[in-house]
Amino acid sequence: MSIHESFNRSAFSQLVNSRGGRAFRLVAGAAFLVVGWSLRSQPAGLAALAWSFFPLSAAIFDVCWISAALGGPLSGEKIRCLRA
Repeated sequence: MSIHESFNRSAFSQLVNSRGGRAFRLVAGAAFLVVGWSLRSQPAGLAALAWSFFPLSAAIFDVCWISAALGGPLSGEKIRCLRA
């Protein structure tokens, strides 16, 4: 079994790609965005602004960047079809 298959079948992957996981990623991304905006004149604020892209886009477009980085499917729907 490849590393992306192992990850996508894990309980963690199933959790973050669930409906609740998408909501968590949306809230986390919004938090990074707010913190980044409030600290935008500092390097940490700019980093938070840049980082907010990942959880926000993952939640909005139902994608999993970790799976894609490991060579697996990008689609959260495809990942949810795999059960642990």
